[in-house]
Amino acid sequence: MTNPDGHELAPAPVPFRVNHSRPGAAFQLDELSKAIVEKLQQDGRRSYAGIGKAVGLSEAAVRQRVQRMVDAGVMQIVAVTDPMQLGFARQAMIGIRCTGDTTKLGEKLAAMDSVDYVVLTAGSFDIIVEVVCEDDDSLLELLNTQIRSLPGVISTETLVYLKLVKQQYNWGTR
Repeated sequence: MTNPDGHELAPAPVPFRVNHSRPGAAFQLDELSKAIVEKLQQDGRRSYAGIGKAVGLSEAAVRQRVQRMVDAGVMQIVAVTDPMQLGFARQAMIGIRCTGDTTKLGEKLAAMDSVDYVVLTAGSFDIIVEVVCEDDDSLLELLNTQIRSLPGVISTETLVYLKLVKQQYNWGTR
């Protein structure tokens, strides 16, 4: 896809894939790749030619580096929305204590539309999920009929968000 100036745009958003092929192995970003990521974090629709000019590479070299990072599962290019602006007035983090296989339970939780984040943890909770709901009634329905009813769930603790103070995604280039 190209922009009105005829320059190639960054690829369309794709669902994020977690790369399990090499657990614990870090994908190394050199300074040029970090600079490309930073430019895309500022504006994910910025053209490859514009990024290339800013970081000192050709459009083709930028396209190749971006594709390599996307293919490796290191990065995705997405539109980040404000849930409140879209009618989702209730966000919460839910800590879940469970028995059995946490991986299988995590997969069931990840399949739920209202769940946008799932991590298997050590400590007080076995799994932590973040949810985005229309309102308190929707959150209660999600807790009672979907999450707490899953086999293996022992208990939940819900932390309701009152105000989002900071949310950034720029840690990838530190």
